[in-house]
Amino acid sequence: MPQSLSKIYVHFVFHTKNNTPWISEDVEKQLHPYMSAIMRAMDSPALIVGGASEHIHILCMLSRKFAVCKIAEVVKKSSSKWMKTKGPEMRKFRWQDGYGAFSVSHSMVGRVRSYICNQRIHHQKLPFKDEFVSLLNKYKVEYEKKYLWE
Repeated sequence: MPQSLSKIYVHFVFHTKNNTPWISEDVEKQLHPYMSAIMRAMDSPALIVGGASEHIHILCMLSRKFAVCKIAEVVKKSSSKWMKTKGPEMRKFRWQDGYGAFSVSHSMVGRVRSYICNQRIHHQKLPFKDEFVSLLNKYKVEYEKKYLWE
């Protein structure tokens, strides 16, 4: 076959260092489009960026040109630098060291998009840590609890 074709959806999840609630609704109005632009530049267009005060979800179409780890590294590094420009109180902003990346089937894209869109409402009932562990269990990702939250 003379060309490479793919359509792989990935759901990224990562949180702020120590789960500090840095991301206000005002900040997210700028942060989410900024992250979307980063994803587009990595040839992995975001279908939606969402989250709450201490974490981010990104649903994207995975590039054929970049590894998942490189995309996560670039979006976190670039957005962290951007966040630090948003005022003196933001100079200590940091993301956690790791991330979660979960495959999403084409038939589930709408459901995951809706889930990400409603994060602030969702987290009025369920803390982020419980949500993330639930995702790990749903996808049967093995992990050591002592390393999960730094």
